[in-house]
This record gives sequence, C-alpha cells and structure tokens, in this order.
Amino acid sequence: MKPIQKSQQQKQDQQKQTGARGSEKIVGEAVPGLVEEIIGRTGFRGEITQVKVLVQAGRDKDRVMRRNVKGPVRIGDFLMLRETEIEARKIKSKVSKGAYT
Repeated sequence: MKPIQKSQQQKQDQQKQTGARGSEKIVGEAVPGLVEEIIGRTGFRGEITQVKVLVQAGRDKDRVMRRNVKGPVRIGDFLMLRETEIEARKIKSKVSKGAYT
C-alpha cells in the first residue's frame, strides 16, 4: 500500500472504533438546565411535556431552548441535558372537529 492509503485506512479504523458520527457529543458530561416555562403536552397519549429550558453551563450557557421531557416536571426544576445542540419541534396547534383554521 502507498503511504497515503495507509493514513486513510488508519482514519477509517479510528472512526469505526469511536462509533457513529456525532456520538462523541452525547458521551460528554451532562449540563444542568433550569425549566422556565411549560409549553404543553405532546406525544401520542400526551405523556410528553414540552418545556423551555435555560442552559446553565457548558458551551451553550444562557441559551433558552425547547425540550421534550417524559415524567413529572415543574417550573424551577433542573434537568440534566446530555446534549444542548438539538431542540424539540414546536407543538402543532390542534385541529378542532375537522375545521382547518
């Protein structure tokens, strides 16, 4: 093999050992976030609560983001966020009795 091919092969081997792309972001430490507002319920049966969270530390400190939470949650609670880059989608408004307004 040529030296260039060997270095490319080594990079591919290192990527296989570390896992999928983006997984190293999740492996890092958890970051605390303060629940500021409860937006609403979502999920197939309403078991998920969407909240606005103020990130307290880390790279995205002082950023307010929307997150989905499973389980009981109140304003003032702290969530330990494994990652702070992905934000939840907005809850769509409910359609009432077939009227699309």
